[in-house]
Amino acid sequence: MESRRRPVVPMRLTNVRFKTTMHNCVAFKVMLARAWVEVFEESDWDIFWADVHSLGVDSGFDHSKLLDTQKLNHFPRHYELTRKDLMVKNLKRAKKLLEKEGRASDYDFFPQTYVLPLEHGIFVEEFRRNPGVTWIMKPCGRAQGRGIFLLDKLSQVSGWRKQIDEKEKPETYVVSRYLDQPLLLGGRKFDLRIYVLVLSYVPLIVYLHRSGFCRFSSSRYTTDKANMKNLYMHLTNVAIQKKNDKYDENTGMKWPISKLKQYLLSKHGLAATSKLFGDIQLVVTHSLLAVQQVVTQDKHCFELYGYDILVDEALKPWLIEVNASPSLSTDTAADHQLKWGLVEDALGLVDVEGKLEGQLPLSFGGFDLIWEGCAPVQPHPTLPSMLGTHIPGRR
Repeated sequence: MESRRRPVVPMRLTNVRFKTTMHNCVAFKVMLARAWVEVFEESDWDIFWADVHSLGVDSGFDHSKLLDTQKLNHFPRHYELTRKDLMVKNLKRAKKLLEKEGRASDYDFFPQTYVLPLEHGIFVEEFRRNPGVTWIMKPCGRAQGRGIFLLDKLSQVSGWRKQIDEKEKPETYVVSRYLDQPLLLGGRKFDLRIYVLVLSYVPLIVYLHRSGFCRFSSSRYTTDKANMKNLYMHLTNVAIQKKNDKYDENTGMKWPISKLKQYLLSKHGLAATSKLFGDIQLVVTHSLLAVQQVVTQDKHCFELYGYDILVDEALKPWLIEVNASPSLSTDTAADHQLKWGLVEDALGLVDVEGKLEGQLPLSFGGFDLIWEGCAPVQPHPTLPSMLGTHIPGRR
């Protein structure tokens, strides 16, 4: 197995002690299964798997006091990529910088978006220039589909603006041009949840997991304006879909990405399918490069991101958002198998035990190295991405 060197070679460690604030997820169970010992002291641990709030600005957590061998699952300022308004700001900045080189198209993977109320006036001008276009509003500080709504009339924005103007601290939203021509399967809309492991920002070291899943809506999709308020049709968030009578508890409204790839190969052929999956991988690397200079590098940290990608009918991928704490709870046997393998592979690469002796393997479990330092890495001689391919040793 070919491998490279890490920036820092870790010491060999036994009897790993872990701390976590997330006891209701697979990560906790995987660490116990590895015979690691849970500890509860404030600083006497080898790895801390924390929720983002436990490490936030108001938490008082001090990165400067970490020992060389300690590992933490969030980088300082990780929210530059995972908060909706900051992600858009950073992507727009990266796109503008590349305009001088004629490469702005490298960042044509996110929809036209404005931050409200900051860019309310600019958005209104754009809205009036494009009558009849549907937009989608999302609160920046909420998750699981809460607070999202679609709009196609300026009066809907005015009503929203009046509500937030009455608040002492108005809630920040992003409003994006709605991607109304998604690729459909069985008449239903879906998006992709894929997993990315960043071991370092300087140098940038990125792994992409081969597994992931499609999340389906429970209602058949239509562009009929009469159905704009039907979130069961337009949103794929599991928390939303679970409230619908049509929700399928056996599948969790999910389908493995490997199955999607097989379907696309049969319908669109190898060239188109390979290009799509290669383009998805480019979305990942370009988005991380856009925030590389603003996320604080810390040798103690790693990040397991959950990327949400929508594919349109032209087989073009669009970045919807990035999650710093993707759900690691499970509701089906397939979900449990996927996430158990994901966390097991991630912990193996983080290598708090020092078993890899400072090496960066090209592939490890379901992870493939896709970026190292200043350049992309090609794990396979012909495939542009290993996403959706078989994981050795897994069913």
